[in-house]
Amino acid sequence: MRISKWLAIPLIAALCLVTNASGAHAAGTIRIMVGGVEKQIYLPAKLAEQLGYFKEEGLDVELLSAPAGVDAEDEMLAGAVQGVVGFYDHTIDLQAKGKFVESVVQLSHAPGEVELCSKKSGIKSPADWKGKSLGVTGLGSSTNFLTQYIATKNGLKPGDISTLPVGAGNTFIAALKQGKIDCGMTTEPTVSILLASNDASVLIDLRDPTNTAKVLGGTYPAASLYMPSAWVAVHKAETQKLANAFVKTLRYIATHSAEQIADKMPADYYAGNKPLYIKALIEGKGMFTPDGKMPENGPKTVLTVLNAFDKAVQGKTIDIGRTYTTQFVDTASKTIK
Repeated sequence: MRISKWLAIPLIAALCLVTNASGAHAAGTIRIMVGGVEKQIYLPAKLAEQLGYFKEEGLDVELLSAPAGVDAEDEMLAGAVQGVVGFYDHTIDLQAKGKFVESVVQLSHAPGEVELCSKKSGIKSPADWKGKSLGVTGLGSSTNFLTQYIATKNGLKPGDISTLPVGAGNTFIAALKQGKIDCGMTTEPTVSILLASNDASVLIDLRDPTNTAKVLGGTYPAASLYMPSAWVAVHKAETQKLANAFVKTLRYIATHSAEQIADKMPADYYAGNKPLYIKALIEGKGMFTPDGKMPENGPKTVLTVLNAFDKAVQGKTIDIGRTYTTQFVDTASKTIK
């Protein structure tokens, strides 16, 4: 059957659109957006690249960086990237909104976040937050989720606090020093920089699983590689290779010192102070999972936290089993020596 050129042109255009929508193919670039690639909580992404594990798996991976996890999520939903290195809680929040994504590698079992307060604020507990301005990386971000939950848990009502998106790194530091925020949730190496300058003190520490369980009620899976479920279903080979690379990276983290890990990272990630970067990594290295597996009962803790305040989740039936998969890390654990 012959097709006229006038029918062929729109047909070819339609096929191109379908190809683009499906994301990267086996021989193409896989783009992963990181919610702040220089943050230590997302260290496995850059470390995997630095160690050559993506290339070892035959993958062409491009790491991109967004100011906050919610921005990375938006890029993924728009089809600009195939995956996100961000917090697992977004998979639940998105399912409540009718969008299905899943964690394919669980990078951490603690948020790695710290609530810092200005030394000038006089704040001694979250109960003192009423009427205060609290810094988060972005509205709709995981730092915003955690801040709202902690406020609710400490008897505050919606509207009692004001959350201000201030990003991370230098923008967070400037906001706290200039008095734009009284407290804020951030990560390393920003935490150590502000503590060293004596501009802030720690109010809440979520850098290890034990402290996290006390504050949030259980193990809290945080940093993960999450991807659209539809993409994973069509690209199982690529997803497996990504899982292999990340599992090897997590094993490297578990078996090497903070100094050895820091030596593999780009110099500009040290924020001008490598010893401070190493010290922060020594204190926070325990946040990472050793094998990429979802911790038992972790998803339930996250769902409980979101149900406490997130109107998008409240009243919705969430199929937790569709927010993560262990298929790929299980295979990686069996095949990687």
